[in-house]
Amino acid sequence: MHIAWLGKKSPFCGNVTYSREITNALLDRGYKVSFLHFSEESDESSPENYVAEVNLPFLYKSQIYTIPAPKSTKILLRSLQKLQPDIVHASLTLSPLDFRLPEICQQLKIPLVATFHPPFDSMWRNIKSSTQYLTYQLYAPSLAKYNQTIVFSELQKDLLIKLGVPASKLAIIPNGVDTEKYSPNQSYFKKKYPQHQLYVYQGRIAVEKNVESLLKAWKYAEMGTNAKLFIIGDGHLTPTLKPLYNQEDGVIWLGAIVDDEKRIDILRSCDVFVLPSLVEGLSLSLLEAMACGLGCVATDAGADGEVLAHAGIVLSTQEVTTQLKTILPLLAHHPEMAGLLGKKARNRVLEKYTLRDNVTKLEQLYKELCSQKVYF
Repeated sequence: MHIAWLGKKSPFCGNVTYSREITNALLDRGYKVSFLHFSEESDESSPENYVAEVNLPFLYKSQIYTIPAPKSTKILLRSLQKLQPDIVHASLTLSPLDFRLPEICQQLKIPLVATFHPPFDSMWRNIKSSTQYLTYQLYAPSLAKYNQTIVFSELQKDLLIKLGVPASKLAIIPNGVDTEKYSPNQSYFKKKYPQHQLYVYQGRIAVEKNVESLLKAWKYAEMGTNAKLFIIGDGHLTPTLKPLYNQEDGVIWLGAIVDDEKRIDILRSCDVFVLPSLVEGLSLSLLEAMACGLGCVATDAGADGEVLAHAGIVLSTQEVTTQLKTILPLLAHHPEMAGLLGKKARNRVLEKYTLRDNVTKLEQLYKELCSQKVYF
């Protein structure tokens, strides 16, 4: 089977990780994969063994959304005509091109699958989540035209059904992680802080990630000299927050780390992972930390509360700072809690959120659509 994958390679974000991990797993299972993504012609080709890699021109690209160049639609159409894949899978990049894909694939009679990533707060409890709700409202009519749309949880599925997407066109396939790659093990990074209790946040430094609430709580809790908080990631709020919370407070900014081995080594060195997001889909960063055996604290935004239920500490998206002011000192004074929660988190991932199971379910979906010759 030949899969044409439309996704992202940059800038680094959860969609990039998702596209890389899934396409590599499909290649490992013997599938042919072509990768189509928004990129400049001068971008270096990646080492993956794709049938083809197609660069789609763009006017603007960020972690959140992409504005394609006017000619990108024609290039996509011509590329699919030439490649003649059995199926197209779009890891949606929040781009106007997303709305043209059903028409293009209908014209070419190719089944079309989407993965819908936009974060949400299941209770719509804050202004930011209301903005995300508008994204769901905007996309729902178009998603109804896709053959199948992959979502990560029952909550996300129910929301799209309420907005008019037929239940028969929605498939729940949760994110998954490679549990051999992401696993508890010795850490070289830990040798720098042998006697410290280490906490970590990994993700974009953006409003919806609510990192400032974590930093405020950390500073207020006065965690002491033996506790460190690492911030992995970058974003538009970094220049604002970094000068206010620094090494004097035990906060160490590591920036975006693209090298997986280095990033995993840092995760393995830590005791506690904290994700204070206001909105989420299903956080790969959370799953990675859980798989590495960290004690995890996260809000119930998106599907994260469902993932962490009975396997970590789940916060409300309201008054995150207040909750963390209590929880951070508690974890500091009872370090054995992090170890216990880490074991529960690892077992939870092994039970339900492995990359192996994710790809197996995806295979079944592809085969069903192709065997039925269902297009539109």
